Amino acid sequence: MEVVDWGLARTTGRRLAPSGPGSSREEAITAVADLRALARYAVDPVRERTGLDAGEAPEAVVVDRGAWIDSNIDGFRLVLAPLLERMATENPSIVTAVGSRVTALQMGGVLGYLSGKVLGQFEAFTTAREGRLLLVAPNIVTAERSLDVEPRDFRLWVCLHEETHRVQFGGVPWLGGHLVAEIHDYLALADPSAGQTMKRFAAGLGAVLSAVRGDADASLVDAVQTDEQRVVFDRITALMSLLEGHADHVMDDVGPEIVPTVDAIRAKFDQRRGEPGAVDGLARRLLGLDAKMRQYSEGRSFVSGAVDLVGRDGFNRVWTDPTTLPTRDEVLDPPAWCRRVAPDLLPA
Repeated sequence: MEVVDWGLARTTGRRLAPSGPGSSREEAITAVADLRALARYAVDPVRERTGLDAGEAPEAVVVDRGAWIDSNIDGFRLVLAPLLERMATENPSIVTAVGSRVTALQMGGVLGYLSGKVLGQFEAFTTAREGRLLLVAPNIVTAERSLDVEPRDFRLWVCLHEETHRVQFGGVPWLGGHLVAEIHDYLALADPSAGQTMKRFAAGLGAVLSAVRGDADASLVDAVQTDEQRVVFDRITALMSLLEGHADHVMDDVGPEIVPTVDAIRAKFDQRRGEPGAVDGLARRLLGLDAKMRQYSEGRSFVSGAVDLVGRDGFNRVWTDPTTLPTRDEVLDPPAWCRRVAPDLLPA
C-alpha cells in the first residue's frame, strides 16, 4: 500500500476542477490553434531577449484542467518518492488505507482549486528527457474574458512568460537538477514520526483558524515546517522568485514590440492578482499563494534592478552555478547581489 492513493487524488482533483469557460466547439478549436502558433512565435523573441538558448522548441501542449491535474499528479509522484519511501520504511504504521485516502483527498482538493487558476506551466518534473510547456486553454480564455483584453495579445503575452521558463531550464543545464535536489533536501528534513506529525497537524489547524479569523500572515505552509526546513525553503523561495520574476520581466520587456496592448494587459492583470474574493483570499493565504504573488513582483523588481545596474549579460551571471543565485535577502536588494556576483560591471 502506498502513502498516497494516487488514483483517488487524480479523480478528486478532476471532480473539483471548475467547469467552463462556456466556449463553442469552434471557439475552443480556434483557441487551441492560436496558443500553439503563438507559443512557436514566442521562441525567437525570448531567445534574443534573454540570451539563453534552449535549442529547438517542441510543440507546446495545450491542455484542459483535467489534463493539467494529471500532469501535476505525475510530477508530485516523482518528486515526493524519496520522502514517501522513507515514511513507509521508518514509520509503516502511518501507511494505512484511511491515511492514504485522506492524503489523496487533500492533494486532489488543492489541485482542483489550482486547476482553475494556472494559465501555463513548464513541466520540469518528468521522467521524459525534456520537460513540456503546458498551456491551460480554458483558464487563458476565462482570464482574457474577465479582464476584457485583446485575446491574441493576451495569449501571446502568456506564451512569452511560459517560453521564458522553458529556456531557463533548457538553456541552464544544471537548473532542473538543482531545484529537484533542493526539494529533496527540504523533504529529507521532515520528521515522519507520529509525534511530530501530530504536532504539525495541530500547528496547521491553528493556521487554518487564524486565517478564518482574518490573519493575513497565517499560512499553512509556514505552520507545518520545521526550523531546518525553513532554511531550505528560503532558498527555494529565492529561486522561484528569480524564475517567475525573470519570466515577468521578459514578457513585459519583449511585449511592447509584439504585444500592442501590453501596458493595458499588465495593469489589469496585476489588479486581478491583488483582488481575490473572500473565500479565494482565504485559500490563497492557507496555501501560501499570497507569497507566490509576491514572488512575481519581488522577482520582477530584482531582475529589472540587476539588469539596470549591470546589463543583461551581467545579470545572466545568475545562471553560472548555484552559488550565483540570489539569496532571499538579495532578491529584495539587487545592488547587493550585483556587488557579490558582478562587481566589475557596476558603475563607479
